[in-house]
Amino acid sequence: MTPLRLAIIGCGNIAPAYTAAIKTHPELAIVGFFDLDRTRAQALADVHDGRVFATLDEALADPEVEVIVNLTIFNAHFDVSRRALEAGKHVYSEKPLTLAAADARVLVDLAAARGLRLAGAPITFLGAAAQTAGRLIRAGELGEVRVIYAEVNHGRIETWHPNPAPFYAVGPMLDVGVYPLTLTTSILGPAARVTALGKTLLPERRTKDGQPFTITAPDFYLAAIELACGAVMRLSVNFYVDGRSHGAESIEFIGDAAKLWLSGWFAPEAEVKLAPFGGRYEPVAVADVPAPGPFDWAMGLVDLALSMRTGSPQRVTGEQAAHIVEILEAVNRSAAEGRPIEIVSRFTPPPPRG
Repeated sequence: MTPLRLAIIGCGNIAPAYTAAIKTHPELAIVGFFDLDRTRAQALADVHDGRVFATLDEALADPEVEVIVNLTIFNAHFDVSRRALEAGKHVYSEKPLTLAAADARVLVDLAAARGLRLAGAPITFLGAAAQTAGRLIRAGELGEVRVIYAEVNHGRIETWHPNPAPFYAVGPMLDVGVYPLTLTTSILGPAARVTALGKTLLPERRTKDGQPFTITAPDFYLAAIELACGAVMRLSVNFYVDGRSHGAESIEFIGDAAKLWLSGWFAPEAEVKLAPFGGRYEPVAVADVPAPGPFDWAMGLVDLALSMRTGSPQRVTGEQAAHIVEILEAVNRSAAEGRPIEIVSRFTPPPPRG
């Protein structure tokens, strides 16, 4: 099939992982790169033989570019994606799709009106461990699932990232809470209501090079998310607890007949264990869709390429990404206002792979 032709917009910390993964897939081809810092775009172009666009408008005007891959910083996601859709380009965005639910709805509606594709990370639910969990749950192996426990203890961003401030500005829920939320809703469907607590545990921080900085937004959240199907998800997310703690980034689905545990909501090779109610967990063979292995940052783009070129279902959708943004916004509102927040949007969960 003809490769899907991409322009990478935003060449920062995550872009090398994306571009390296893209180059392993014949379904994808990089046309060029744009970044406000031209040296970063040039560095990727030198490695991957793409051109460097002088401006975003130049990338949007290039007829060879079919899809804009939006890897910009959080607060630029909406503007870049909106401009791309208005220019007639399909869009794939890093998470979150936007910082506001109303903006996410604008993108979904704009894409639909223009007949364009919109997709957004995270795509970890496409991995082998998550697909295995989904198959078992849909097959009724757990009975009716009524409770989900998810832990997101992501450590302290400043210990490894050269520019931690943007992460603390949006908070851990928008940065990493999106992963178990997307995984859970991909299996059990949309959320209906959110009740949350937010707290700033450690306001005074230091960067890797020792520079002090202060955070004012919550670095810890505890949320109860009521799904439309009736299940309740307890989600704990923070930028404080060491991510290497036992079960630090795990997720557990508890049903009437059995329970299922994933050692991680990110890695496709995460352990999957199943136990009857009151019984001991035993390992479950992980599905070979895809084969267990390192996380593939290009999986969502491959999904988009196959959908556009062959007509297969688009599993990574703007509708789900926008729904997740509404949940994230509801968590912040509930924590700030001290009351439950209703979730209005709905979406159709993606079909399983294979």
